Amino acid sequence: MPRTPTLTFDRGTLILHPPPRGKSWVEFATWDDRVEKFRIPAIYYRPLVEAMQAEEINFIDEAKEFEPLKLVPSLEMEPYPHQSEALAAWKLAGRKGVVVLPTAAGKTYLAQLALQATPRSSLIVVPTLDLMHQWYAHLLAAFPDAEIGLLGGGARDKTSILVATYDSAAIHAETLGNRYALLIFDECHHLPTEFYRAIAEYAIAPYRLGLSATPERSDGKHSDLNRLIGVEVYRKKAEELAGQALATHEIIPIKVKLSQIERDRYNKLIEIRNDFLKSEKIKLGSLDGWRRFVMVSARSPAGRRAMLAHREAREIAVGTDGKMRVLADLLAEHYPERMLIFTTDNATVYRISQELLIPGITHQTPVKERHEILTKFREGEYNTLVASHVLNEGVDVPAASIAIILSGTGSPREYIQRLGRILRKSQDKNKRAILYEVVTEDTSEEGTSQRRRGVEKNEPQRRRERREEENQRYRQLEIVPSEPIYGVGKQSGYKAAESKSSGGYNVSEDSSEAEPPASSSQDESENEY
Repeated sequence: MPRTPTLTFDRGTLILHPPPRGKSWVEFATWDDRVEKFRIPAIYYRPLVEAMQAEEINFIDEAKEFEPLKLVPSLEMEPYPHQSEALAAWKLAGRKGVVVLPTAAGKTYLAQLALQATPRSSLIVVPTLDLMHQWYAHLLAAFPDAEIGLLGGGARDKTSILVATYDSAAIHAETLGNRYALLIFDECHHLPTEFYRAIAEYAIAPYRLGLSATPERSDGKHSDLNRLIGVEVYRKKAEELAGQALATHEIIPIKVKLSQIERDRYNKLIEIRNDFLKSEKIKLGSLDGWRRFVMVSARSPAGRRAMLAHREAREIAVGTDGKMRVLADLLAEHYPERMLIFTTDNATVYRISQELLIPGITHQTPVKERHEILTKFREGEYNTLVASHVLNEGVDVPAASIAIILSGTGSPREYIQRLGRILRKSQDKNKRAILYEVVTEDTSEEGTSQRRRGVEKNEPQRRRERREEENQRYRQLEIVPSEPIYGVGKQSGYKAAESKSSGGYNVSEDSSEAEPPASSSQDESENEY
């Protein structure tokens, strides 16, 4: 009597032995001389099982260790239409795929609905410890009778519902791979890195849900999400949800001018940099151009001077005194509303914190101190915070209604995440969020702002003509609301925040600065695995 083929899990792979009679399984398998058996990547578990079932191949499945759950939610809310639509689209796609929703649109509750609709042992993967604890608190409130644990930050639980950081899940991917039927990847744009992708590749989970506001990656690896999680099944933008799931919002760009001393120094530094770029035939404005500049600048004294000039020029544009005056004006205008101030560097955070007595948070802030600051902000003891990049992702601050971007990278993801910090609805049903984007005129910051907002560059001459027309309408310290936009596909004009005097310098297209790279209980289909 021939033995029945058995499917087993082995450290992130599957072993199928002895070989079945059919043909469908062959395309997934590779012969392993070390064990003299056929080995299959764990990520192909579902299509392999479905193929063998279609051929009516009799086999024993000893790979899976996940189990059904009884989830009785104690935290239930009427889902927004977009949450119901996203859940339906995900289920229609076979419970595999990516859902793209703006920050504060209720992705955590959507994941709860997915858990209820697919009651199997589940792994939720998040990028930070703060998010891990937020998810844990939400799931504990939603399913008080369920076994919920943590993996990361010193915790190593083995529970039927596990919340883990990407780092910890990747480290333990070989042992986690067959224990969970449903994988939920929060901020799933992190997954396609060489280290994190093992979480998905070493897992047999037949059901997968990716959540992100901005899944696109600058390296193009977001296309790998199709294989690691599934294709994009649903997408909504913030403007489509404004006034419903999200607070009504508007974006007000403000333009400041360099002082004459700053302008003269900036122009001199840019000239040093551009002369070097011209001699080396390097054009910034792309990732390749920036990489070439970094590489070539390290080879000669002239290159090092050019790189230092580039950095100092950027520091002038980012930290001009004009921005501090605008900031002080905005703080006075909106007091005592809850406000968040964002910068791209720690030095500016500390400067604002010292000069304006505003609590600041950077990656150097101790965990306990950061927790204390955020707690006092949520409770209203502090009404303003300033931070660099640490509040971009995974911080719940529903009380904030004003955000001020003093500087940032050219990343659309960062821009959307910062806007999302103020879009979450609070107890005030009439909440109106405002994002101010403060940009230094006639500097590389203009190009950076355009990139993060998804605005294509115009011809230099047309840009200069438009600026001259706009300058005729500017008044000193004028702040006028503009058409609300959300990140991509739209363009709005700037408002001036200082006098119309200008140093007359315009950065050419070829030498613009490039940013360095940075509800139902159970369905019939759920019984298949």
